[in-house]
Amino acid sequence: MRVMQKRPCFGLIVGTRGFFNAQLALGVRQRLLNILEAQGYDYVITPEDATPCGAIETREHAQAAARLFREQSERIDGVIVVLPNFGDELGIVQTLDMASLGVPVLVQACDDEVDKLSVAERRDAFCGKLSVCNNLYQYGIPFTNTTYHTYPIDSQEFRADLAFFSAVCRVVKGLWHARIGAIGARPAAFQTVRYSEKLLQSAGITVVPVDLSEIIFGARSLKDDDPAVQDMLAAVRDYGTIPAAIPETNILKQAKLSVIIDRWMDENECDASAVECWDSIQKNYGCATCLSMAMMGDRLLPSACEVDVMGAVSMYALLLASGNPPAFQDWNNNYGDERDMCINTHCSNFPKSFMGREVEISNLDILGATLGADRCFGAIKGQAAPGPITFFRASTDDPRGVIKAYVGEGEITDHPVGNFQGGSAVLRIENLQDLLALMCRQGFEHHTAVTRSHVAGVLHEALTTYLGWELYHHR
Repeated sequence: MRVMQKRPCFGLIVGTRGFFNAQLALGVRQRLLNILEAQGYDYVITPEDATPCGAIETREHAQAAARLFREQSERIDGVIVVLPNFGDELGIVQTLDMASLGVPVLVQACDDEVDKLSVAERRDAFCGKLSVCNNLYQYGIPFTNTTYHTYPIDSQEFRADLAFFSAVCRVVKGLWHARIGAIGARPAAFQTVRYSEKLLQSAGITVVPVDLSEIIFGARSLKDDDPAVQDMLAAVRDYGTIPAAIPETNILKQAKLSVIIDRWMDENECDASAVECWDSIQKNYGCATCLSMAMMGDRLLPSACEVDVMGAVSMYALLLASGNPPAFQDWNNNYGDERDMCINTHCSNFPKSFMGREVEISNLDILGATLGADRCFGAIKGQAAPGPITFFRASTDDPRGVIKAYVGEGEITDHPVGNFQGGSAVLRIENLQDLLALMCRQGFEHHTAVTRSHVAGVLHEALTTYLGWELYHHR
């Protein structure tokens, strides 16, 4: 959530080369700043009067820009290189090399106009971009390309590329500094969710564990009239429809649990969590964790079930890419003989905003039948509304020592699911059988994360270009 709340900030490099009209650089520089301000982005750039035409050309210019970038490194999420003309590739690559920010880089070049190709008017940025990218490749500096090789700086395509690049920067920075809460122990029956904490740490992701007994003790220690408990109780009642048969004491238990988990997440600066959601909490405390997890999700603190830490990482990646609260789902059922459709479900902890509809908050069905309904209040029930989705799953492949993942896009449909219990979503995904076969062959878990927008391209760019994860992009 810390990354989600931050206003994006870019370091800017406007290139130029002395053989070309310097006024082209000045004009593009000002239009670039106007666009960034209008789109709500912050930026760091050397003052216009620091160089002859407000752009970077010589090593001296590069040293000044790199020094400024280093001073503002905590603010800068990515660097945008703009070529109003051919540009001096050495000035650009040396700025990035000396700054050593380790952030994503976007390279944009401006169109020439066919009726303005005289020596005084031409840009040659079409050619210059190839030289800049060649040097970035030589220096081992990864970068993101634009929709077209060249286009006007004030085009709609550039604005779209800015939004895409901003999301890529958010994923890279967010994952590299992520803190994932592991609340409780992995249930013994869920060996499928084992993972390598050391591989995650090597990728910049820290796991923060806590024993479930500490959470239960904290919840039991809260008084009924504690203002925080009463505020949470009101929020719970406002979150969905609670059947009249649910005892007030059960709702109160859920509110206390939410207060304690929220406090622990805040104290430990966690961005997402994985929770021991069954069946210790039901047996030893007397409620489900699903509602607490769903409400955290709507506050942009995604939470995965069964202490599936890699599931929490997957949810957080989708949140960073889309800005929308994700859901945590089982790949659960076929949908008749529709081979490109399936039913995804959980008990559930689907955030209300993900559902897109009003929800019922009541007792877990499967666990309630075995442990007793009075111990299982707190499940989000309903069928998710239709709309576009992106699904994503990351996994640590411990024998090979890598983090691998898959990503793809599809839709939630409004096909009926009858008397299906818990939270459900009917998915349509082209070539679903190929995806399922890959998941089986490569040992992916039965859990996946899903968000309500198409952002597979963002994750593909962030994970493969900058973070070095193995990624299958399902198309």
